[in-house]
Amino acid sequence: MKASQLFYPTLREVPSEAEIVSHQLLLRAGFIRKTTAGVYTYLPLAQRVLKKITDIVREEMNRAGGQEIMMPIIQPRELWEKSGRWSLYGEEMFKLNDRHQREFALGPTHEELITTLVDSDVHSYKGLPLLLYQIQNKYRDEIRPRFGLMRGREFIMKDLYSFDIDYEGLDESYQKMHHAYQRIYERLELDYRVVQADSGAIGGNESHEFMVLAETGESEIVYCSLCDYAANVEKAVCLAEENPPARKEYKSLTKVHTPGQKTIKDIVGFLDIPEQQQIKTLMYMKDDELIAAIVRGDRDLNEIKLKNLIGGNQLFMADEATVKSICGAGFGSLGPVGMKVKIYIDLEVAQMRNFACGANEDDYHYTNVNIGRDFAPFAVVDIRNAVEGDRCPCCEGSLKTIRGIEVGHIFKLGTRYSEALEATFLDSHGQEKPLVMGCYGIGISRTMAAAVEQNSDENGILWPLPIAPFQVIIVPVNIKNQEQKDLAESIYNELTAKGIEVLLDDRDERAGVKFKDADLIGIPLRITIGPKSLQENKIEMKKRWEKENTLVDISAVTKTVLDIVLE
Repeated sequence: MKASQLFYPTLREVPSEAEIVSHQLLLRAGFIRKTTAGVYTYLPLAQRVLKKITDIVREEMNRAGGQEIMMPIIQPRELWEKSGRWSLYGEEMFKLNDRHQREFALGPTHEELITTLVDSDVHSYKGLPLLLYQIQNKYRDEIRPRFGLMRGREFIMKDLYSFDIDYEGLDESYQKMHHAYQRIYERLELDYRVVQADSGAIGGNESHEFMVLAETGESEIVYCSLCDYAANVEKAVCLAEENPPARKEYKSLTKVHTPGQKTIKDIVGFLDIPEQQQIKTLMYMKDDELIAAIVRGDRDLNEIKLKNLIGGNQLFMADEATVKSICGAGFGSLGPVGMKVKIYIDLEVAQMRNFACGANEDDYHYTNVNIGRDFAPFAVVDIRNAVEGDRCPCCEGSLKTIRGIEVGHIFKLGTRYSEALEATFLDSHGQEKPLVMGCYGIGISRTMAAAVEQNSDENGILWPLPIAPFQVIIVPVNIKNQEQKDLAESIYNELTAKGIEVLLDDRDERAGVKFKDADLIGIPLRITIGPKSLQENKIEMKKRWEKENTLVDISAVTKTVLDIVLE
């Protein structure tokens, strides 16, 4: 490809809307352009990267036994009503009516559609197992689309669905996909980690996320320093202290006037009680019921753990007016003593003695509160976020934290959808059984953005070779110089004939502009042809990830490039 013919409008300044590295660089390097909030046009360079990612994904899905199909993006409401997810997805789903006022959704995912498809055409165990996948656009009406391709409203996704006769078969399909995903991210040359995860609105009883590690990742991951345990912070198991301090004697419950002191830090300063000796009382509505959730003062409550433990369709923070009408005090003065709602306390809180909390009266707190004597919890559960230094739930190691970007997610669905949609088959005994399912997603466009987050420097993108838009860029310092131009085109033609993807920068621009653009775009190998090197019958070759150039004999250019690319 000649640069003079390539549409890649680069930008020198960072667009004000771009908050993270991938968003900034993909805009600046001419890969994407914003259409509207959360919706982007992919320009030629992006299309080349996306095709390479898609090709690798497709190859590994086929290798694992997957068969590619293409399902409609527009899905009827009736299917989602049968599965119970029309209301569960709520406003995150793009909804529309046709001219007959029938309701549809733009597919955020395809469990309902694929289940119905297989049910209509697979009637016997002899047609199973089955692995069907597609690669297409998905739509989710994010309340706050941000970070470019990381959290968009339209995105490219691969979703595969497995159908088995029993859970042993599901385990086998799940492992096939687990290994296939590992091969994909190894072939993409991305540093990643597999972590236990929450299944969310997709459902199912087991899931794993594939996380590309990056300091800017929006997900926090905890992992063990000794064993293979790793989990998203939303899923990570938190244990109480194995050997808690000796039980202290109960002190007398004392009510203290604390005017204007609303936060944990306020009480630290006002009463000289450390955060670890206080509790946070957080109020939630579980559907129509007010509940209290309590963690230690220096901890964060994990809402996903809480929702999974208590069930219900909806869980959200209660408003202050509702809380005050039932508990007698507003936020900042709440506590479990005398509270007439269900109280869920974290495992750590159950080990505390003589702690401080709100007194359910504005501007008052209790000190020396004790469980059992002063209040009785409804349940003692793990409802806090894991933090670095926590004990590993699987071994004697301690947990560490890193950040990552979710690029893939695999789920064991079981019969969640087949039972709701009455999708069955006849087993070998002629008995009707529900299909046992799994689903497996990869964010194609998100993987492209994650690759940039992980591979960039102050000058631009550093694409891994397998997904770079071009493998080599040839830069003649002065395209008007006939000798430089002829040599550049000769090398270009020779490399292209060997199957190397080459961009020849034949623009009439200063060398510095060309070098900056080459670094910004992130092409792995740069060949520079200038007057000095030509005098010595050599060219300059530079790997994007290295600082120094090397001189290569012109006769050895093709072999050197092939060696690097093949390696």
